[in-house]
Amino acid sequence: MSTIGIGVDTDPDRVFQSISNYQGSCRIVCYRKENNDITHAPCEVITSNDPGRALITDLLAGVIQAGIRGTLPAHDTLTTLRTAAGLSHLERIVLLESAEKRKFFLAPVGIDEGWTVRQKISLIRKGILLLQKSDLSQSVGVLSGGRMDDIGRHPKVDWSMADALLVCQATGATCYGILLEDALKECGLIIAPDGISGNLIFRTLVFAGAGASHGAPVVNLDKIFIDTSRVNPSYIGAIELASSLINKSAP
Repeated sequence: MSTIGIGVDTDPDRVFQSISNYQGSCRIVCYRKENNDITHAPCEVITSNDPGRALITDLLAGVIQAGIRGTLPAHDTLTTLRTAAGLSHLERIVLLESAEKRKFFLAPVGIDEGWTVRQKISLIRKGILLLQKSDLSQSVGVLSGGRMDDIGRHPKVDWSMADALLVCQATGATCYGILLEDALKECGLIIAPDGISGNLIFRTLVFAGAGASHGAPVVNLDKIFIDTSRVNPSYIGAIELASSLINKSAP
């Protein structure tokens, strides 16, 4: 039986409720600090002075088949993952759901990610592998800071449009300009102009709108690790995504 590990720090009840709602075939274990109240956990609990490190150590060693950050601190956990895996940076692609229940992958979502043509091409190539393991549209859409007829209105708009066209030429993706709403109707993967705009799309949809996040797989890692926000109302989507990726990766 495959095992999914999830980190638990602040507000454990949200994580525990999500685990209770999971109906898949994977076993779930929680990683939590020692001396915390764990009497009502709905699964096995592994305690550690550094639960993020314990989670990542077990993931890289193959003790668990997928890891989810859960409510562990972002900076410490992701830095530990990057260092332990020997990576110079992390590439993440988040699975989102619109208010109309349309799911799609979005990247970049880290403010320091996806700033160059090469980085966006890399995200698309890895994102296509995610699409192939999903039931989503296999089409890829690339956004820019304006429509094609907006050229000349501002240098940064021109720069983002030129980048988008280069990315599309290299990957076969479709350029949607600034028309995110059109890309949502047709694409399973959407590439934002840069990490700031991608993060704003994510936060607007999930925290200010009526959308949802199902977690962001780290795609330049040969293990399954799902990054999540500590303020997610539920982690069932991340657990189900991890479970799906485990099943699709099985020989």
